[in-house]
Amino acid sequence: MTITGAQLQRAARSAAEGLDATSHGRPFVDKLDVYKVAGRVFLIVTDDPDEPIVTVKCEPGHGRALQHEHPGITEGRYLDKRHWISIGPGPHITAKLVKDLVVLSYDLVLDLLPHDQWPMTAHAIRDADRKGMP
Repeated sequence: MTITGAQLQRAARSAAEGLDATSHGRPFVDKLDVYKVAGRVFLIVTDDPDEPIVTVKCEPGHGRALQHEHPGITEGRYLDKRHWISIGPGPHITAKLVKDLVVLSYDLVLDLLPHDQWPMTAHAIRDADRKGMP
């Protein structure tokens, strides 16, 4: 089911707030709610009723495929347009898609960090995945 801009933003915030060791604030301007892990941005929520979007990190090929598939997904605002996408309301934009993309963005940022900077829970989860544990 397609969601509104406000629902899209709530879904993104909810997903981000459920992830370990995240922080958020408005370091740039009041309209941009920025979520970080280990000091690195993984989500920007634009608090502008005329432009209800969220921006997340995404691998370039996956981002291009998503843009082709969903008119509500465009090149990322504010950041490197190859590695970031912006998600706005549109056909087939669902809360699940938004939440999945926020988690993917968080994971991509974690993957760029040295392992000693990962949140402790991320260490445990990744170690369990490597060992094939449930």
